[in-house]
Order: sequence, then structure tokens, then C-alpha cells
Amino acid sequence: MNFAIIARVLGVLLMLFSLTLLVPLPISLGYGDNNYMAFLIGFGITFIAGIAVWMPVHNCQGELRTRDGFLVTALFWLVLGLFGALPLYFSAGLDLSITDAIFESLSGLTTTGATVITGLDNLPPSTLYYRQQLQWLGGIGIIVIAVAILPMLGIGGMQLYRAEAPGPLKDNKLTPRITETAKALFVIYLVLTLTCGLAYWLAGMSWFDALCHAFSTVANGGFSPYDASIRHFDSSIILLTCSVFMLVSGANFALHFLVWREKKLRYYFKDAEFRFYFGWIAVGTVVTVAYLFFTHTYTFKDSLVLGFFNLASTLSTAGFAADFVFWPTFLPFALFTLAFIGGCASSTGGGIKMVRVLLLYKQGVREIHRLIHPNAVIPVKIGKIHVSDRVVEAVWGFFAMYIVMFILMFLLLLMSGLDLVTSFSAVGACITNLGPGMGDVAANYSEINNFAKWVLCFAMLLGRLEVFTLLVLFSPMFWKR
Repeated sequence: MNFAIIARVLGVLLMLFSLTLLVPLPISLGYGDNNYMAFLIGFGITFIAGIAVWMPVHNCQGELRTRDGFLVTALFWLVLGLFGALPLYFSAGLDLSITDAIFESLSGLTTTGATVITGLDNLPPSTLYYRQQLQWLGGIGIIVIAVAILPMLGIGGMQLYRAEAPGPLKDNKLTPRITETAKALFVIYLVLTLTCGLAYWLAGMSWFDALCHAFSTVANGGFSPYDASIRHFDSSIILLTCSVFMLVSGANFALHFLVWREKKLRYYFKDAEFRFYFGWIAVGTVVTVAYLFFTHTYTFKDSLVLGFFNLASTLSTAGFAADFVFWPTFLPFALFTLAFIGGCASSTGGGIKMVRVLLLYKQGVREIHRLIHPNAVIPVKIGKIHVSDRVVEAVWGFFAMYIVMFILMFLLLLMSGLDLVTSFSAVGACITNLGPGMGDVAANYSEINNFAKWVLCFAMLLGRLEVFTLLVLFSPMFWKR
């Protein structure tokens, strides 16, 4: 383990992150909300910490190995969450404890969208913007952005990309060079954000609201400057706009890049994972809309708009305005379950990911066929691609650890005194990076105890880092030479 190189990378990334804390300053000064000192203090502490970590090892040269990449990725998300909490802790109008500030910061960076803050409508605009900015940065994955800069420092970036990129097929690059891959992802992410912001503005939002909601929509985060979330605007056009961009952002960004480069939309439906994703969208929408209408919950128009919106919100794990928790009978649990499936690999969505669920299904079908034909050689295929047994085994291992960690954290929350529904949904909402749960966490997480919040912070990181990236650090073998 090359701790000097790890410290050098961590110091550089902290200094880079500190610069983002200056972005809300013009908003604070422009609106005159007297909150600029919170960001200056946060910038100062974060930048000095970065310098302090970087300076002793700035002359160290070397290449990051895969193990180093895992440690840097996990450390950076953890450290980033801690330092990202500083502006929230010092913010005017907020009276957050250290636990609540860290919870809010990690929730933003991991694009979970679980909040402990109430009275959002009365907070300083700069604080509201900062929460959205955290989600936007977390959505693209700051590590993926940073690998475009690290090669200039003589530090390889592929190890970080492998540790950060979601999904089982981590070694697939969009371009021959990892720097160009990071740039391609960032350009797609930026174009989607600008397009979403423009669409919101044309639908009637102010430029500030459009920017804030574009940040959290494309990141599939779910934060909003309003307590009523995006339902504050009471506009079907805005809800439908939000739904479309949540689902687009929940698709594979590598696929977006391919379609953009080749200028051919048919590549979407040639992709097996996207077809599977689209199938869940279509079936889920029909079932949700039909059930809402035939149970007389809403009119047909409202059933269509709200049903599609909530389906998109849960499947993409954005978690905007969770109306579904108040819907009749099985529907809240059915939609909540969709968050476990989540978006596609290499998207801003959370959950287990579509490609893994598809592989689990195909492997299950294969085992049934093997019972009938024990000696048959039956490959698992995604589209026309043969998936190796090693990848299938890794997916089963991921799924097993996902369930084990879910059960463990669920039991810890029960032990802390939370009720059954609250404990189940809180862990589920955080490990899938959905945000809103059911029971006592349907609206926000402010009323649950601090122990539960720390457990849920771990759940957010576990979900964002795809379980193994974090759990590997707890393996004694990882630390052996």
C-alpha cells in the first residue's frame, strides 16, 4: 500500500473540492443573505487540510495500484462528506448538530436525498443552492472528474475509475484513454444538466429554481429548495419534465455517449440492459396509473401524471416528492421495491442496478434448465455477449452481501428503538440512495436518533460505493502486503 501517493491524491482532491465551496459566494452576496462566511470558513478549513495532507508528500512519485484506488475512493467520499458538512454546520438560519450536518452532507454527495432539514422555504438561497450543488457533484462522481486531472500529476487514474464506476463491467472504457473517458462522461452530464435547466425554465421556474432542480434531477438526488419538493410548483408540465430527465439520467451514460457519437437512436434498443430498463418503466407505469385510477385515488389525468412521476422517481432512485407513501394498499411497497432494482450501470441512479438484476434473472433461469438437462452447457448472455461465470459469481456475491448488510443495518435500527416500517424503509431508502422512506422517515429524518443516523450514513456510502468498494477495506487480506 503506497500511503504517500494516497495522501498526495487525497490532498489534491481536497484542495479541488475546497474551490467548489466558493461557488455559492456570489449567490449569497447577490441575494444579500449574509451567509457568505459559512462558505469562506468551509473553504479555508478544507483548503488548509488539503495543503496539510499534500505538502509532506508532494514530491512522491508512483503509480496507484488497484488496492490504492479502493482506499482513495472510500476515503475521499468519507472525508468529502465530513468537510462538505462545514458550510451546513456554520450556515445562517440552520441550527444543525455535527451529526445532522454530516448526515445532510453525505446524503447530498451520495445523491440519496434524505434530509434532516425542515423549513427549507425560509433558508438562505446560498444554503439551498449548496445542497443542490453537493448532489450535482456527487452524481457524476467526483473521482471520475478528478481522473481527468490526476494524469497531469503523474498519477494513473484507471484504478480510481474502476473503484468508482458502478456495475459489474467496470473495465469497459468509452475511449482508449481514461482521461478522455472522464471528459466524455462529464460533457454528457453537463449537457443533460443544461438541457434540463432550460426545460424547467421554459416550464415556468425561475432561473434559480431551474438550476437547483436541474442539479438534483440529473444527479437523481431529490433535494429541492422547498419543503414540498418539486410539487411546490403544482405543475403537470414540470412533473413530466422532471420524470423524463430522471429516467434519462437513470440510463447508462456510456450508452448515451455511443448514441451521441454515432448519431443513431437505435443503439438504445439494441442494448439489452436498456430494453430491460424500458420494460420496467412501461409495465410499472401501466400498473401504477391503472391502480390509482381504478381505486378512485385520482382523476385519470392526475393518475397519469402522478403515477408516471412517482414511478420514475423511485425507479431512478431520485426520490422527489414521495406521494407514493400515502397511496392505498400494496402500491407504496411495490414502488419502494423498485428502488432496489434502481437505474442502469454507469448512470446516476442507485440500487442494485438493472444489469445485475437481469443477470440474476438469467442465472436463475439457467439453473432451472440445468435441473431438466444436467449435462447441458447453457451460457448466460446479455444481448449477444456471453457473460463469463466469473462475472455471474461476482454478481451473486454482490447480491448476497447487499442483503446481508441490509439485514444487519435493519436490525441495528430496530435495536435503536425505531419501529419496523421506519427501520426497514430507512435502511432501504439509504442503501439504494432513494432518500424518502416510510413511517417516521416519510417526510424527513430529523426525528430519528443519532445512532440511527450514523448507521444510515454508512448505508448511503455502502450504496453509493457499490458495497464491495467499501467492504473490501474491512478485509484483513486487503491490508496484507
